[in-house]
Amino acid sequence: MDGSRASWVNTTHDWAALVDAGHLEQIRRGPAQFAPGGVGHLVLEVVAYAADEAASRGGVRCVVTLHTDGSVSVKDDGRGTDTRVDEHRRAVRKPVMATKDLRFFDLPHVEALPDGYARRGMSVVAALSEWLVHTNRRLNGSWSQRYARGIPVTDLEPVEADGTTGTCVRFLPDGTLRVPWSPTGADVARWSEHWPDLTVHLEDERDTVESPAA
Repeated sequence: MDGSRASWVNTTHDWAALVDAGHLEQIRRGPAQFAPGGVGHLVLEVVAYAADEAASRGGVRCVVTLHTDGSVSVKDDGRGTDTRVDEHRRAVRKPVMATKDLRFFDLPHVEALPDGYARRGMSVVAALSEWLVHTNRRLNGSWSQRYARGIPVTDLEPVEADGTTGTCVRFLPDGTLRVPWSPTGADVARWSEHWPDLTVHLEDERDTVESPAA
């Protein structure tokens, strides 16, 4: 899979461009269109990628955590986001945050998320967040990168391996979307019904009370 980036096949995203500024600006201009369910919808956009991983390999666990600073993290124990080494020996991660998902964006009939709204891709989350940190751990390495409203503000930085694989996305939604959102056990049950191959667990650090696993 490594080598010349021009030879890499596009499946979910276009490897040719790591940032599509016009695409991100389109999302930022229409938060009501792209995140009709507010923070809850953004969370589901991220969980959907863990569900993709679960559907392809099974047995994936996902933890959604509501943090005291208003941010939300979604962490799974899958294989980690696809990261390759190009012809210049640079690590390149699939541009899931800053370019459109070719399967969903701009298409009239796409998968609906458990909230009933259309799935558009992870770039919606990045574009509508004040900041986002994407950390992925794979068998061939671990990296992290920080974004501000969808634009990378750090390079893809190596992080120390901890013996695990998976992806963690932590983001602070735009202030206009940060209305009170408190998912319940019923919500998690609905997510698990929608994605039967994925086990979802909810943690709420705002009141230090954990909801039961689903």
